[in-house]
Amino acid sequence: MNKIPSFTIDHLRLEKGVYISRIDQVSSATLTTYDLRMKKPNFEPVINTAELHAIEHLAATYLRNDDLIKDDVIYFGPMGCRTGFYLILKGNKSTDEIIPLLKNLFKFIIDFKDEIPGANAKDCGNYQDMNLNMARYEANLYFDILENIKADQLKYPE
Repeated sequence: MNKIPSFTIDHLRLEKGVYISRIDQVSSATLTTYDLRMKKPNFEPVINTAELHAIEHLAATYLRNDDLIKDDVIYFGPMGCRTGFYLILKGNKSTDEIIPLLKNLFKFIIDFKDEIPGANAKDCGNYQDMNLNMARYEANLYFDILENIKADQLKYPE
């Protein structure tokens, strides 16, 4: 079997950042998958499931309620390796173009102090596995990356 494109990225050289993972044409729509890399793969501890789950609920809710982007959001969810998230949007914005959106998103998570949307047995299949305080901590770490992002953190290593 052929290796899928995401397994061809050198994860030993991959830094925390924002990357375009793939661009797909589906009928007349262009879909761009962004790699929101919050941890340096294979060098740092991964994000625990409770905070990963809380970030997922908060980010998906925020993105689907943001008047500027909600109609373009296809998916927001965690990577299986737990080093970050994938965001799929309609269109073909560069990584530079989505940095302001990501800053607003992660600032929302940092400042969030209410009940996590969908964190109940009726709405979620594993609602007890969430940690808001640690989600806010991880969001703050990533926000610092976004605030000081460099060109090599916006393009996969060759």
